[in-house]
Amino acid sequence: MGGPDRLRDYHGKRDFGLTREPRGGGRKADAGPRFVVQIHDARRMHFDFRLQVGDVLKSWSVPKGPSADPHDKRLAVPTEDHPLEYEEFEGVIPHGEYGGGTVIVWDHGTYEPLSHDRRGHAVDFARSLERGHATFRLHGSKLRGEYALTRFRGGEDGEEAWLLVRAAKGGSGGRGAPDPRRARSARTGRTLAQVAREDG
Repeated sequence: MGGPDRLRDYHGKRDFGLTREPRGGGRKADAGPRFVVQIHDARRMHFDFRLQVGDVLKSWSVPKGPSADPHDKRLAVPTEDHPLEYEEFEGVIPHGEYGGGTVIVWDHGTYEPLSHDRRGHAVDFARSLERGHATFRLHGSKLRGEYALTRFRGGEDGEEAWLLVRAAKGGSGGRGAPDPRRARSARTGRTLAQVAREDG
């Protein structure tokens, strides 16, 4: 699976003469897989949750954002694969363009794949996602601990949908997602309003 083919949908939705989003293809995969959570103030405010799988970021739109509370089951709707460079993207996508609006990097870091089969053997992470259930441990500045993505609706006769849930290991309490309008970037410390004003 080559990067360019996996980014076909991403490229097809964007005019890189208008948006400052990265075209991709210039960054090699790191030794440890990366993750990023971006807040995206588009037509509807949402969080974008992305996990590096091979040479792309597998991506889900999470309307309410990831939560550290195991009782919160967060809807996660798959979107197109993004290039690895997108982990660093923060700025304003022009209105009228796909995803037009302001983006900040709320959290980023590395993650550790944890998926195993019934015999306890490690399962390739990409394969576990294909099968519809993957567990992983996040090592971010804000999100830490074990999470799971589980597909509960297939995409053949309708929109594919997943749940993003924090594992209850290590306690049952935790904070929910932040107020996106007050949240600050893990990269620059800026809010959405500041990015919109300074980069727009």
